[in-house]
Amino acid sequence: MNRFVRLIGSFFFIITLFILLYAYAMFQGGFVSWFLFFSFLPIGFYQIILMLYPLQRWEIKRTLSHHTLRAGDSIKVSIKMKRKIPFPLFYCIVEEVVPQTLRKIDNRLDKYYYLNEPNKLVRHHKVKKVIFPLFRRQIEVQYELTQIPRGEHQLNLIKVRTGDVFGFIKKEVSYQISDELVAHPNQRSIKMNGKMTRLNQGEQSAQLLFQKNTNVVSGVREYVPGDKFSWIDWKQTARNHVMMSKEFEQERSSKVLLVLNACYNTDFNPIAFEAAIEMTLSFLMDLEKGESTVDFLAIGSNAVHFRKKDFTRGNEAIQQYLTRVQPGENHFFSEQLLKEFTEIGKQPFVIMITTHVDNAFFESVQKIGKQMDKLLMIYIQSEKRILQDEHDMLQELGSKGITTILLTERELVTNPIEVNL
Repeated sequence: MNRFVRLIGSFFFIITLFILLYAYAMFQGGFVSWFLFFSFLPIGFYQIILMLYPLQRWEIKRTLSHHTLRAGDSIKVSIKMKRKIPFPLFYCIVEEVVPQTLRKIDNRLDKYYYLNEPNKLVRHHKVKKVIFPLFRRQIEVQYELTQIPRGEHQLNLIKVRTGDVFGFIKKEVSYQISDELVAHPNQRSIKMNGKMTRLNQGEQSAQLLFQKNTNVVSGVREYVPGDKFSWIDWKQTARNHVMMSKEFEQERSSKVLLVLNACYNTDFNPIAFEAAIEMTLSFLMDLEKGESTVDFLAIGSNAVHFRKKDFTRGNEAIQQYLTRVQPGENHFFSEQLLKEFTEIGKQPFVIMITTHVDNAFFESVQKIGKQMDKLLMIYIQSEKRILQDEHDMLQELGSKGITTILLTERELVTNPIEVNL
C-alpha cells in the first residue's frame, strides 16, 4: 500500500513539473524557458513510461551449483532474468533475501576457536548486486554463498529494484522462487586414548572399544555369512553336522545406545551444540563400522528413538534427523531421560552426549549409571563457561564408575579429536 501511494505521489510530482515548466515558458517566453520545457519532455515521458513498465512480468530463475553439501562448504548461485520488452533501465538492484538459517558461519574446525563467543559467527550481510541492464533482454547475476551452516535452508525471495537516474521514480517487485539447500553435518575422526573400565573382562583399550574381542571365547553359534574362516569351530561342526562359529565375549555386549541431549537451556551454546551433532554422527558411523548393534535416542522437544532396524547401511533416516534437528524448547531433559530409560530397560553400553550439566542431570545420570553395565558421558562446552560446580559433578560421576569426558576448544580444534578416557 505504501509503495502504491509513493508511486501516485511521484506521478503527480512529474505532472506538476510539466505544468510549472509549461506555465513558466508561456508567461516568461524566450529561448531559455522553452529550452527547459522541451528538455524536460523526454525525461518526463520516460518517467511516466517507467511507472507503467511491467517489472513484475520478468521471468526469473535461480540455479544452485549444489543442492546437497556438507556444513562449511560453499555454493555458487546464478539468477537469470528474462524480459520481453527491451525498455532501457539505467540501473537495477537484485537482492537475494537470505533466510535466518543462513545468517551464521560454519568454518568447520575454526569455529571451535569461538566456542566461548558464538555471537562472533553470526553474519548480518545482505546479498545485493547492482547491474546496468539498459536494453538487454537477458540478464544474469551470480554470487557465492560461503561457509554454509548445517541444516535445511530455504531460499524463497528475490527482490528487484529499479528507477530513474534522478531518483524520482523507484519500483520494487518481489519474486517468490523456492529452492532448498541441505547441509549435512560433518563427520569427525575420533581417537580414543586410555582405558575404559567396567567392561566384561575388566579393562580394555579404548581403541578396541567397538571391535570384536577375538581372544576370549564364550560359546559357539551357527555360522552366518561374513564370519571369518578362523572363527569356525571344527570340533562342534563335526559333532553337530552343522557349520558352527566361535562366539566371542565382546559379541555379548556389542549393543550400544547413544543418547543426545537436544534440549534448549538458558546458557545454550550453539557452537557446542554443533559439536555435539558432529560427535553423535561420528560415533554412530564408527559404531556401525565396528559391527555393533546401535540404537540412537535424541531428547529435544520430544524423544526420538532410532532402533536397529532404522540404522542400516544405505538408510539416511538418522543423518537426515541430525541435519534438521535444532535445540528443542524442553527444559526437562533429565525427567524425560529417566522416563525413556524406564521404558528401554538395562543396556550393556550407553554413550551420552550433552552440552549442559546441572543438578537434575547429575542425579539422573547417577541413577542410570547404577543400572547400566557401562556408561560413557561426554560433556562439550567452552573451558571458560564451565563452572567449578560442574567440574565437581564430573569428578564425582567418575568416582562412581561412570566414565566422563570433557571436550573443550583444545580437543575440538584437533583432527582427529583426541578423547582421553
